[in-house]
Amino acid sequence: MKILFATSEIYPLIKTGGLADVSGALPKALAQLGVDVRVITPRYASLNIADANPTEKVGALTVLGQPIDVAQTCLPDSDVPVYLIDHPVFSARQGNPYMGPDGNPWHDNPERFALFCRAVVSLATNPLDDGWVPDVIHCNDWQTGLIPALLSESPSPKTVFTIHNLAYQGVYDRNTFERLGLPWSLWKPEALEYWGNMSFLKGGVVFSDFITTVSPTYAEEIQTPAFGYGLDGLLSHKKDRVRGILNGIGDDWNPETDPFIHKNYSLDSLQDKVVNKTELQAALGLPVDGTIPLVVHIGRLVEQKGIDLLIQAIKELGDRRVQFAILGTGEKRFENALQSIAHKRPEQVAVHIGYDERLAHRLEAAADAFAMPSRFEPCGLNQLYSLRYGALPIVHRVGGLADTVKHVHPNSIEDHTATGIVIDYLDINAIKWALDYFISIYENKDIFTEIQKQGMSENHDWIVSAQAYGDIYAEILKG
Repeated sequence: MKILFATSEIYPLIKTGGLADVSGALPKALAQLGVDVRVITPRYASLNIADANPTEKVGALTVLGQPIDVAQTCLPDSDVPVYLIDHPVFSARQGNPYMGPDGNPWHDNPERFALFCRAVVSLATNPLDDGWVPDVIHCNDWQTGLIPALLSESPSPKTVFTIHNLAYQGVYDRNTFERLGLPWSLWKPEALEYWGNMSFLKGGVVFSDFITTVSPTYAEEIQTPAFGYGLDGLLSHKKDRVRGILNGIGDDWNPETDPFIHKNYSLDSLQDKVVNKTELQAALGLPVDGTIPLVVHIGRLVEQKGIDLLIQAIKELGDRRVQFAILGTGEKRFENALQSIAHKRPEQVAVHIGYDERLAHRLEAAADAFAMPSRFEPCGLNQLYSLRYGALPIVHRVGGLADTVKHVHPNSIEDHTATGIVIDYLDINAIKWALDYFISIYENKDIFTEIQKQGMSENHDWIVSAQAYGDIYAEILKG
């Protein structure tokens, strides 16, 4: 099978969120299974191209009369080729792939990603000099949603569309549709039209041969009004072609080999984890005491992640013997609230606004618990990192969190399946209860260590996920 993996971001070349982690790991795992996979992404100005993986021009395209260069590199530490779509709307802008320096989306995002989609289709149907033609284009999120739509009249290649977060749909007005020069046959409710506007993501849902999302529970949730964002009826209608596959985690998140953490450790040397905690406490200006439980949060500071409730819970916990370390960026009101708490209670709360990959690894290695009270969570990766690093996830029973964390209670402790704390209803009282419950578990060292080891022993390797995607590719190619 020849798979072209289309994505708007890919770690470590460029990252704003979990999509980049998936895009950097899944193609490698597919290649390990013998799949002939190549990745395609825009060539942003801020792309991190390692010296070990230089780029070279391998072709040129013309899209709507505009010349586009195609360069090629490889995913670091692999032989997986990466095509880079080189056009000034990407390569002449520093910083975030989606937003300008003012924090607002680039005004021409629909034009930019429509151009990317057309370039993907052009390359897939008019091969470069090596003659490589994909059997399947694997599209990811709204930025690639027009690819299945543009291929709707063609029997090949087949398309798979993965929804990483249905909340982001790439919705624009009718004037934008007209400006993009799309076929008028796509302006109807059975195509891209979405309540009088157009939706890039809907194009992927309507026209792809198969739809996946990033956890089994989320695949069910998005077929309901509560989580479907207006597409629940369509997704329910296509339920036989909708499947949830949990994301995995790669070797770059492994406490035994992690180069970012102060001291490596494993199941057999779990006692060394506390060294990472005391080192981090010192670095963040928290009182250095390995016996104080440390709760970590890493993520976007937005309501989806429940950060508003976590902030309130921290305020109401008062002077409980517990520390919090938070890393993230997002809405200014949440950034300001966190910085205010840290200023008033520096002995208990440390906050770093922004994103720092090294610090994220150090936080996971130091954490005793990871607070992730998301209102919805398609899959989530940090709870998987936390399990591998011996931190108890504290989560809301939604999406991938429900699929990956087993609540601590007497039965799950007895049968050695408990891995974290799961709340069924998300409000301030539930989060306060969960934090209190964690502290009580932490104080029972035998039980706490048993739960840590159970989480660390679980297998969330990308190979498992890659095998499930391989089955889908084979299924749609059989017809």
